[in-house]
Amino acid sequence: MDVILRPATSNDLEKILEIVNHSILHTTANYNYEIQTIDVQTKWFEDKTAKNLPIVVAELDGEVVGFGSYGQFREKLGYQYTVEHSVYVVDTIIGKGIGSKLLLELIRLAKEQGYHVMIGAIDADNAGSIAFHERFGFVATGTIREVGYKFDHWLDLVFMQLILK
Repeated sequence: MDVILRPATSNDLEKILEIVNHSILHTTANYNYEIQTIDVQTKWFEDKTAKNLPIVVAELDGEVVGFGSYGQFREKLGYQYTVEHSVYVVDTIIGKGIGSKLLLELIRLAKEQGYHVMIGAIDADNAGSIAFHERFGFVATGTIREVGYKFDHWLDLVFMQLILK
């Protein structure tokens, strides 16, 4: 499996939108209820680009099969060295190493950009994602109980962090 990682372009937005909307409709990886539009995804892309925040796509056989990005953890200046990341992979190929490649690239870029900590906010029932992050040195630092609500039940959120060194 020859996966190519590269910076996202505006041409990738429809596929990124498809991946995001699948996660909204079918998972608790994304706490949104309503699918997003191409306009929303375009604004997201433009905001990331303007702030020099990466969006990395994974291509397999010429098709985008995943993406990752990070952004500011919180707005206050004291958090300027901390980012929160997201990695999404097409559900039919989860577990094939694409998410690992994306996360490693995000970690590399965050170090290169001088960030100190990377945060992952993960639904507490998503044991696979928690174990995935632990493999890269992320540690669980806390669980916030019943802060989300989706699919007719309350969701707990686990914060995991990696000190980038």
